[in-house]
Amino acid sequence: MRVFVIVLFLLCSVFSYAQEQQMAYDYFRKGEYEKAASIYKSLYEKNKFNATYLTRLIDCEQQLTNFDVAKNLIENHLEEFPTQYHFYVELGYNYELQHQQEIANSHYQKALDFLEKNYNYGYSIGKAFQNNHLLDYALKAYTLTMKKNPNANYNLQIASIYGEKGEINNMFDTYLNMVEKDEKYTATILRYIGKFITDDGANENNILFRKLVLKRLQSNQLNSWNQILSWLYMQQKEFGKAFIQEKALHKRNNESIEGIINVGEIAFDNNDFKTTHDVFTYILENTDNQSGILDAKLYLLYVSIEILEDLNAVDLQFQEIFNQYGKTTNTLEIQIAYAGFLTFKKNQPQQAILVLKEALKLRSDNFQKAEIKLKLGDILVFNGKFNEALIYFSQVQTKLKNHILAQEARFKVAQTSYFKGDFEWAETQLKVLKGSTSQLIANDALDLSLIINDNSAQDSLKIALKKYAQADLLVFQHKNKEAIDSLNAILNEYKGHPIEDETLFKQATVYEEIKEYLKAETNYLKIIEINPNDILVDDAYFRLGELYSKQENIEKAKEYYQKIIFDFPSSIHLVKARNKFRKLRGDDI
Repeated sequence: MRVFVIVLFLLCSVFSYAQEQQMAYDYFRKGEYEKAASIYKSLYEKNKFNATYLTRLIDCEQQLTNFDVAKNLIENHLEEFPTQYHFYVELGYNYELQHQQEIANSHYQKALDFLEKNYNYGYSIGKAFQNNHLLDYALKAYTLTMKKNPNANYNLQIASIYGEKGEINNMFDTYLNMVEKDEKYTATILRYIGKFITDDGANENNILFRKLVLKRLQSNQLNSWNQILSWLYMQQKEFGKAFIQEKALHKRNNESIEGIINVGEIAFDNNDFKTTHDVFTYILENTDNQSGILDAKLYLLYVSIEILEDLNAVDLQFQEIFNQYGKTTNTLEIQIAYAGFLTFKKNQPQQAILVLKEALKLRSDNFQKAEIKLKLGDILVFNGKFNEALIYFSQVQTKLKNHILAQEARFKVAQTSYFKGDFEWAETQLKVLKGSTSQLIANDALDLSLIINDNSAQDSLKIALKKYAQADLLVFQHKNKEAIDSLNAILNEYKGHPIEDETLFKQATVYEEIKEYLKAETNYLKIIEINPNDILVDDAYFRLGELYSKQENIEKAKEYYQKIIFDFPSSIHLVKARNKFRKLRGDDI
């Protein structure tokens, strides 16, 4: 019993201590420095070995302009702990805040002089300078420590300081020097460099970084230089150039082709079908691994589906694979892709359903079965069999709780309910998905939720929304002519209604799909004309830029990309619009 009481007392003490720390931090963050100082003083007196409490207490007193109090705190601490020389930095900074620069500099120098013989304190002194934005002194501290102790490595800190100072060239050079000495730092430095690089190849930092890496590649054929260039080109969505770098690595080292596969998959996701085709053709020519071969063939099929007009020729490509490799779990992804092709390209959903129901009989795992059921549900929705589709989607949700496939299934439940006109149930599912771990699913959920909410307030019966959902289903079913007619009927009946802008935008996307670009252009311009502040206006401007770019109407394309750059700085299209504008302007990227 006695032991229990002691343990309980200790636990309560720890909990109380943690509460005090949090309360002090909250006051400090909110700028209530007197309250924060009172708690930090109490914490410091209980545990003088915890320098964080003293540092925060000093910060509070300085914010309250109690410089003498701060000075006494520091000096008393140094008397008690004379080797904690980083507090000379704090003492100097206290004088600097009072504009007594000479005294401040003398204390800074005292800290640096201490490092001459006690280089083990390099990090604490350098960090103290850095925390007080004394960046030149921080550089001196870290550089001196590394000079005195060749085993010390503060290059990450030095590079970070150069970044804070805006000396981007020095920062990049420092990071690259780290890689040149030890290639294991490659992934680490890219995490930091990523903060200074955009997907805009014309960005000044991007250009500078590329030149620095290319210069090193010319003098030293390290694998890391190719890896870094591949990474940079991937950020800029220049997948063909990334492929060249990955191919050079593969030919030089005959290593894994994972990097090449990654380029091909991301290129496909970004509609760069030429690079996708080149990548997976290369993989077929350079691997004898059946899994790799089948993955390559699958992506080449995806490309064929996108670019070939002869659907029977694509069908024949599928049959050749099945004849060679059979319909087994090894070719399951290809069977699922074939079902999608039959449904959405050849309008043969019944045959597709048979393909998938046969696939379900294979001895596959729960994740493979989930993939089959998701595709089967899509095809049943295509066929208008909503309830049966919901059963398959719900089975995936139940079987794989909290997995990304379960979240995808939940979105499909919401979408199917929306197509059915059951908007309340759809909204219930969408509320959960707004916090999805998948950004894509979360965004899709938000978009669908906005459509439902924006068009429910003024129409309690939701008649316009039901008609729009039915037209949206036709779009999902790739019944483009019927969808356009249905959307036209909504536009004629609901002029001035909130549904009008969504209808115009949806119809414009269908016009683009069937290459009726003038009609798409008319719709996008109408959205801008109806309400220049509408939530879809930046989307309309971007789509117009894309349309004119396809038609090689350079001046018009630049005009609409520029609209986003100057008038919609928070648009999700901003970076792409800026990049495309600079390319059209002829910037060297």
